[in-house]
Amino acid sequence: AAASADAAPCVAVLGYIYDHGTRALAQRLNHALHDHHDLTVADMHVHLDDETCLQVSVLKGRTSAVRGLADLLTAQRGVRHANLHIVPARMTNARHDHGSRTASHPHLHA
Repeated sequence: AAASADAAPCVAVLGYIYDHGTRALAQRLNHALHDHHDLTVADMHVHLDDETCLQVSVLKGRTSAVRGLADLLTAQRGVRHANLHIVPARMTNARHDHGSRTASHPHLHA
């Protein structure tokens, strides 16, 4: 059952605080998100003070892949107070109008 749960689709919110002064941390985090652009839906960066940032990422994909990206990001030196909230989802293939054309593509349902 655990293996099938890891392969199941999900949507997730990853929030973490990090030290802006940690050498090259912001660049490493940004590169990791870019390297996993297929999992990243949206990302918000907030400067809390001169030294501390809050990062919130909305992710979607296979549960194991989302957990892997979250682990990669939050294991970086200088990252603290991390939390990953995973919502199980299911994929369906839907055909409907997009303006002047009809298209069939996957939809994620939480």
